[in-house]
Amino acid sequence: MVKINEKLLPIKAHYFFFMAAMGPILPQISVYGKQLGVEPEIMGYITSVLPIMYVLAKPVVGFLADYFANFRKCIFISLIFIMTLSFAGFYFVPATNNHSINVSEQFNLTLTANDLRECGSEVFDNNAECKTTRRLLCNAKEVDLTTIPLYITRATNDSTSNNTMLNENIFHDVCHKSGNLSTFNKVQATCKIDHLDSPHCLYKSSTFWIFVILLCLGTIGFNVTNSISDAICFDVLEGDDMQYGGQRVWGTIGFGFTALLAGIFVDIWTVETVKSFIPALVVMLVFSGFDLLSVTKLKLPNFSSSDTIFQDIWNLLSKKSIAIFLVFTTIAGIIDSFIIYFMFWHLEDVALETGYMEQIKLIEGCVVAAECLCGEIPIFLFSGKILKKIGYVHCLSLCFFTYFIRLGLISLIVNPWWLVPIEMVMQGCTYALCYTCIVAYASAVAPAGTSATVQGLVAGMDDGLGFAIGSLIGGQLYKRFGGRRSFQMFSGVALVTCFAHILIRPAAKHKQYLPKAEYQLPVEMKDMQKS
Repeated sequence: MVKINEKLLPIKAHYFFFMAAMGPILPQISVYGKQLGVEPEIMGYITSVLPIMYVLAKPVVGFLADYFANFRKCIFISLIFIMTLSFAGFYFVPATNNHSINVSEQFNLTLTANDLRECGSEVFDNNAECKTTRRLLCNAKEVDLTTIPLYITRATNDSTSNNTMLNENIFHDVCHKSGNLSTFNKVQATCKIDHLDSPHCLYKSSTFWIFVILLCLGTIGFNVTNSISDAICFDVLEGDDMQYGGQRVWGTIGFGFTALLAGIFVDIWTVETVKSFIPALVVMLVFSGFDLLSVTKLKLPNFSSSDTIFQDIWNLLSKKSIAIFLVFTTIAGIIDSFIIYFMFWHLEDVALETGYMEQIKLIEGCVVAAECLCGEIPIFLFSGKILKKIGYVHCLSLCFFTYFIRLGLISLIVNPWWLVPIEMVMQGCTYALCYTCIVAYASAVAPAGTSATVQGLVAGMDDGLGFAIGSLIGGQLYKRFGGRRSFQMFSGVALVTCFAHILIRPAAKHKQYLPKAEYQLPVEMKDMQKS
């Protein structure tokens, strides 16, 4: 008969509902930005700046949670509430003003020199440029249209002889800039909107800035809540750190479940190409409400706050072994960020080369399901036994070696479906095991009364500074060398890091850094116990 530990049910429930609330949101944020008209490079800049905010926010909130120990649950609930409201605010983001000419695909136009009118001054008015006017890029066999500046403007909802319908029932007027028109007969031209030449009006609008503010508040709230969740989990476990994976695995189950559930609801709710975000927000609100309820049931141990948090943290960071640990934690974040931001980008490039673009969203969904439900669950469940067997240091070295294998395999795929079995096997022994090792080690060395601060600091280095560096470097490498070469380069970095970790932490050759008291503890932990 299975014995249920009722004391751990609330933390299991929190992880399940918290990550279930994020399942419909986190994978779709960039897609939502794309629907608003945000360009990929701008989203890249945003995602590289956000982790810097995590570096600052996580230790600060962690310090507050440690210093005001009696109000830790209130701080925790407030973070979840702010995160929920921020993501729910996406519903109120105003629509873009230029939606009627937001045509991304190519379209055909019939152009005649005699009928093509000259653009009036109102077309180039600043207000018009931000609302109704775009430059056109057109090609035709009969005439070179690259030398003729053509512009498209929103006209009326009624057809006229000079207007062309491009989308729905909205008609548009095409005109040319004065003094540049050549004489030609009627030609069939293939045109598209020149997004690079058009004014970046979206970035001056309330739509963009409301989206960015809500995105910042929501993602910072999520990342800070995530690190505080780990600190509270270790507090609830009261020293039995090897049970962490058994609690965290419920978050993976929740995330995978609702990501699939919300996808089904979105497809049922809207059949248009541009999908509605409302079903995802509803799923998020429902599970976030359950999460708030589960957190109120958490019974935290009566740990007194430390009166010397800054001194304790400084003493910890002054130890060489801890500084080395933080450096390698940052490298792990760099590698993770490249996979998170560019794996699907590479996957779509491969799909485009091999003719699988029609199935790409199905493939991406299968990859996420394989990562969460097949890759992470068993590793989270058995991570405690793995750490008991080989210890923190050897475990982290092993993780870098498995990252080397995973990145190399990703670089070799010639069929996008190959990524499904790769991620099914490798996601758990890279991300899940590495994450568990890092947070468990941080819990083991954290001085009494500083667990949230230390977890925030470690998380800030991992998915804060590491993610920022990884997204910037990865983006430049991907742009210059492409996906295959970039993944091979990062694979080499992971292998070099593995050997460097073994050499720089020479104690790993002689001592097993094992979690349990009956085995050898990390030397930094033993030093603190002596003091």
